[in-house]
Amino acid sequence: MDPFFFNDFMTFFVPLFIGAVFLIVFGTILYTIISSIREWHKNEQSPKLTVPAIIKAKRMNVRGGSAGNNNASSHTTYFVTFEFDSGDRLELRVSGKEYGLLSENDQGMVSFQGTRFLGFEREKQLNESV
Repeated sequence: MDPFFFNDFMTFFVPLFIGAVFLIVFGTILYTIISSIREWHKNEQSPKLTVPAIIKAKRMNVRGGSAGNNNASSHTTYFVTFEFDSGDRLELRVSGKEYGLLSENDQGMVSFQGTRFLGFEREKQLNESV
């Protein structure tokens, strides 16, 4: 193989490859920022609602970490699905503290603004055993 061909190949394709990787990484970061701003703006324009609902499901999404590596960091996102009187359902992201306080089949008033969870006030249950 001609050594000059290899040098020409490297001087042409290596900067092209590095530039492409840079554009992909930069584009992904830019897309994430724009999507977050768009969601925030949409939530700000939405009315604050408080409606009766039942908690139908809870779930967690864990990202990162590994079973064998104690130094790997992980991030957990918590979600709760609410069902309204109409039968419609809405899944909202909640904090870990809220997630721990809520249980499936709890009934009460959920407050939200767009996709932003504002709170849940559980109905007080009367104790039937006296």
